[in-house]
Amino acid sequence: MLHSQAITVRESSQVGEARRGAVLIAAGLGMNAELQARAGLIATEAATNLLRHGGGGEVLLRAVETGSQAGVELLALDRGSGIADVARSLRDGYSTAGTAGEGLGAIQRQSTVFDLYAPMGQGTALLSQLWAEGGEPSDRPVVVGAVCVAKPGESACGDAWWVECHPEGATVLVADGLGHGPQAATASLEAVRLLRAQPRLAPGEQLRRLHAGLHATRGCAAAVAAVDVRAGVLQYSGVGNITGTVLLEAQRTHLVSHNGTLGHDTPLVQELPYVYPEGALLVMASDGLGTQWRPERYPGLLARHPSLVAGVLYRDFARGRDDVTVVAVRGGRG
Repeated sequence: MLHSQAITVRESSQVGEARRGAVLIAAGLGMNAELQARAGLIATEAATNLLRHGGGGEVLLRAVETGSQAGVELLALDRGSGIADVARSLRDGYSTAGTAGEGLGAIQRQSTVFDLYAPMGQGTALLSQLWAEGGEPSDRPVVVGAVCVAKPGESACGDAWWVECHPEGATVLVADGLGHGPQAATASLEAVRLLRAQPRLAPGEQLRRLHAGLHATRGCAAAVAAVDVRAGVLQYSGVGNITGTVLLEAQRTHLVSHNGTLGHDTPLVQELPYVYPEGALLVMASDGLGTQWRPERYPGLLARHPSLVAGVLYRDFARGRDDVTVVAVRGGRG
């Protein structure tokens, strides 16, 4: 599932919408009744917490699939006061709102993967993944997080993304179809299809192939990164308004893209190498995400699961007037 289902939670009826969305994804993945019920419980508790403790917020749902394994991912995002004592808040029976205090603890127990980022004064971001039988894949060369949400009011998202794993690492694509709506979605999804057909081509070759294959569409901006975790290098090529950044502690390396639109005007395609050291995080985003974010404003965030990083950046820097995609990739397990 390339796109995220975004559910605003401002009133109690929207808790049910989040629960139904999670159950529907679980059922679509072929999960059994027990796992569907767990997905619904996680969504109910997370959305209820948004209302009780965060002043409302947003739930993002998507299917996560790796090879033959699949699961449901939920991000719950608010701009509340954060959590003063995370360890204590995860214990059943603890609450700052006069309730039973079972929400976070229940979510953690029901989840295959659970992560939380809630510094005081910066809101709370919660990640839950519930994987089907067999659990979370343990042999992935990279761990991926992504948010891909349509422009408010649009039913189709003009952005798309894909990560194709291989033994050495992964090939990462972010595409932004020209404009919004179904025709933009057609262009970006065609870019994904073309990349998936030959995923091991070098980034520069990928973009040239996408350019030739997108003439019948509106065209799109796109960037491709080839991550080699074993060698500690990354090859990158971008055309148009896709940003790429490699982050490691205090270091921030901006990846170069050139102006143009694949499928229409002949773009300058340049492939450049970058260092991708152990522990580094690659973040790629469409122009629906503002560029003013600074990792130093979020102590400890870069060490969290890539999905949590993508969710926090979306929450705080989505422009709100465009499709938005954020993809975060780290070598090895999250």
